[in-house]
Amino acid sequence: MKSQAYRMTMLFDFYGDVLTDRQKEFYDLYYNEDLSLGEIAENYGITRQGVRDVIVRAEAVLTELEDKTGLIKRFHTMRAQLEQLFQDASRIVELSARQDNGELESLALRVRDTAGTLLKE
Repeated sequence: MKSQAYRMTMLFDFYGDVLTDRQKEFYDLYYNEDLSLGEIAENYGITRQGVRDVIVRAEAVLTELEDKTGLIKRFHTMRAQLEQLFQDASRIVELSARQDNGELESLALRVRDTAGTLLKE
């Protein structure tokens, strides 16, 4: 994957609902709002180490879920395949237009448009 922050954000997006409310809040503040451990600790009246412990436990839960399910890995694989499908369909549209094959062009347009819609979601 790209960077550690990106990986942690993806883990939170996919599996964040399994965390406790406190874990969600600290995790979100640390990774998405870019607050430091000290800032979070000060806002909640706890130690910096206490905040770190909550975040580390949350990271462990999320990482374990990804290790078991592989949803993020499959998501990235599927996205790459959809991008390739979109490019291939676009090329077929070009080639079929040159050969004046309306049916082939129509089918390729449908495949391309479907792949494009899925890529936007």
